Amino acid sequence: MDLIDRTEPPLVHTLRQYYELTKPRIVMLAAFCAVIGMFLAADGMVPWEVLVFGTLGISLLAGAGFTFNCMVERGIDARMARTRARPAARGEVSVPGALAFAGVLGGAGAWLLLEFVNPLTMWLTLATFVGYAVVYTVVLKPATPQNIVIGGASGAMPPLLGWAAVANDVGAQALVLFLIIFVWTPPHFWALALYRIDDYRRAGLPMLPVTHGPGITRLHILLYTVLLVATSLLPFMIRMSGWLYLVAALALGGVFVAYAWRLWRGYSDALAKRTFGYSIFYLAALFGALLLDHWL
Repeated sequence: MDLIDRTEPPLVHTLRQYYELTKPRIVMLAAFCAVIGMFLAADGMVPWEVLVFGTLGISLLAGAGFTFNCMVERGIDARMARTRARPAARGEVSVPGALAFAGVLGGAGAWLLLEFVNPLTMWLTLATFVGYAVVYTVVLKPATPQNIVIGGASGAMPPLLGWAAVANDVGAQALVLFLIIFVWTPPHFWALALYRIDDYRRAGLPMLPVTHGPGITRLHILLYTVLLVATSLLPFMIRMSGWLYLVAALALGGVFVAYAWRLWRGYSDALAKRTFGYSIFYLAALFGALLLDHWL
């Protein structure tokens, strides 16, 4: 099957390939979490400069990290059904071009954060870029089945970055937001890895289902989901939120645990896909409830 749209003008096609390198849907989720962090840190409205340039700067650096990731993993992506349509895997974007693109995005993002937000947010976002693009992509992912656990620290940073953009510090409340996503990441990603296990075998990546088997992975998903529910109660325990959030966290967490329990007791690819899908809804709804509680 030809994956290239031959009716698309060449310039538009090229620009779209570079855009897709940034993994825009994941960037949007990161930006959403960063904005939640901003509003939770603010007593009232977030200053418009921080909201606009902070979100843009964080998003640009995230896009730079994803672009670098696509180029490093282009050979792996080409062997996986889920990722073989990516521009780098198809060889439609040159390595020098993509690296230059990542450099421009990262430089622009860092400048915006330094100029319009604060140095703390810039340095934390740069550290997040290095953590994802280098520590996770280059070092951890091909080396250990715990890659997604350790590397999840980078993915958990956006709400903390948003908080730092407004408060210019990182306190206990910001660390709680980080911790929720950090604990959420393993059950979220391992649900995907279960029904994509053949992809990871072909790619030669030491993901947990490949190295330890689906049974151990399903048990880990259940245990991490229970830990996630406990972690999600921390905002209420430290008086960061009220009863509205507590009820939402328990309800959302109860459904997630039910999915994880069913997955552990009786596996199917369809159930793993539904668990993965619900995990995305869970995170968005949980942070939405936290923000609604904060405003009320």
